[in-house]
Amino acid sequence: MVGLSEAPQRAPGRWQIAEVERIRVETPRTKTFRLRPPMWVPHLPGQHYDVRLTAPDGYRAERSYSIASSPLDEGAVELTVDRLDGGEVSTYLHDVLVEGDQVEIRGPFASYFVWRGEEPVLLIGGGSGVVPLMCMLRHRRRTAPDLPMRLLYSARTRAEVIYADELGDDAIVALTREPEGAPAPDLPRVQLGRIFPGLLAAEAFDSGLAFVCGSNSFVESIAQMLLAVGYAPDRIRTERFGPTG
Repeated sequence: MVGLSEAPQRAPGRWQIAEVERIRVETPRTKTFRLRPPMWVPHLPGQHYDVRLTAPDGYRAERSYSIASSPLDEGAVELTVDRLDGGEVSTYLHDVLVEGDQVEIRGPFASYFVWRGEEPVLLIGGGSGVVPLMCMLRHRRRTAPDLPMRLLYSARTRAEVIYADELGDDAIVALTREPEGAPAPDLPRVQLGRIFPGLLAAEAFDSGLAFVCGSNSFVESIAQMLLAVGYAPDRIRTERFGPTG
């Protein structure tokens, strides 16, 4: 994999003022923000940026968001953000921020939950946990399209599927609360219900890594299934999205 092992694990930790170059609506509660910082550093698929807001009285709120864009998108970085009710940072990003604004960021960070070109790769995401996995999938499509990589993505309904128009045949989407007859984008491979052991066993690889990202309960459940189908603990990498204020 060209460029992955050579990219730095993290940029200098100083804060930068990035311009909001583009905002794209992904779902009714999810947006992707394309940011252009003055000092761009190539990231590894799976890393994240910190975003900080400062109020006029000096109060600060800070959150971490996974990178969705490939490291090949030089000069800019895309962060996909769920709008959380009561979330200080996510509600500001969704409700206030517009193209042309500025936002304070630093990164990229993380060295464990990153893909450096190992193969094959099984990606399993729940909800917005698909964001760092899409970064991996996008980068693989552009640099090593023949490398085995598969995404299992759990969402509640079709309307809540992030990146629905680009999942393609690499992905299987499990819809846990899909109402019958609901209008939503077409998806290539869909199953109704949760990801279950039989599906995981059918899609698992005999070698390589599994990356799992989502809520605590989702990650715990999937990790146990992976162990049951033969993945050793050192082949499973997890990232959990905890509650936020």
